[in-house]
Amino acid sequence: MPTLQQIKSMKSKQKIVMLTAYDYPIAKLMDGIVDIALVGDSMGMVVLGYENTAKVTIEDIARATGAVGRACKNALVVGDLPLGTYENRKDALKNANLLLKSGANAVKIENKPEIAEFLVNKGIDVMGHIGLTPQTITNFKVQGKYEEDAKKIMDLARNCDKAGCFSIVLECIPLNLAKKITETISIPTIGIGAGVHCDGQVLVTHDILGLFESFKPKFVKRYAEIGNEMRKAIGQYAREVRDGKFPSDEFSFH
Repeated sequence: MPTLQQIKSMKSKQKIVMLTAYDYPIAKLMDGIVDIALVGDSMGMVVLGYENTAKVTIEDIARATGAVGRACKNALVVGDLPLGTYENRKDALKNANLLLKSGANAVKIENKPEIAEFLVNKGIDVMGHIGLTPQTITNFKVQGKYEEDAKKIMDLARNCDKAGCFSIVLECIPLNLAKKITETISIPTIGIGAGVHCDGQVLVTHDILGLFESFKPKFVKRYAEIGNEMRKAIGQYAREVRDGKFPSDEFSFH
């Protein structure tokens, strides 16, 4: 398993690979391939069937983190702190410790460099997240296209760096802004819809495998259509059961 220092040392040298994971079997498949497995609150949409991340609870993330942590022997496990769980220092510390106890090596928070700094000072490793921050944003479009907004994002990046975050997610920002941030701050940037200049990339695993079909962002590349293959297999099983072909003698006891 890479240490936080090893992840930080990959900046500008080797691209960091991160994917989301919410259960044991998928985490087991990616372990040894990715550098970081993120137990993201995106589970709200792709696993729990919510419209957004707002209803995801710390208990949801903690249970998923336990499953992912049991699977990952080589990848670093980062747990998302969901909406409303780090509004103040007391809650942030309690909920971060819950995820660490469940199996996370670090936690991720959106914006709030002051909370990140507090957690870091308490010995908890923190990944930042700026740009399009799904927990609180209402305008689900590219962020930082205009000078004033770009400056705010740049300031947040600098403050997350100063706060002691070991890395930072840049979501849905122009690639030139991501490049400027990556070249300015000392910690690795991990992009999602932020272009090729970031120090690493993250996507939602269900998106790249074709397991989530309700919505496909522009920045998502499909690497497989496993959802279609699963539908075919389930359909074949259903037909064989209805036709009395399964279970055959091969799958029966005598």
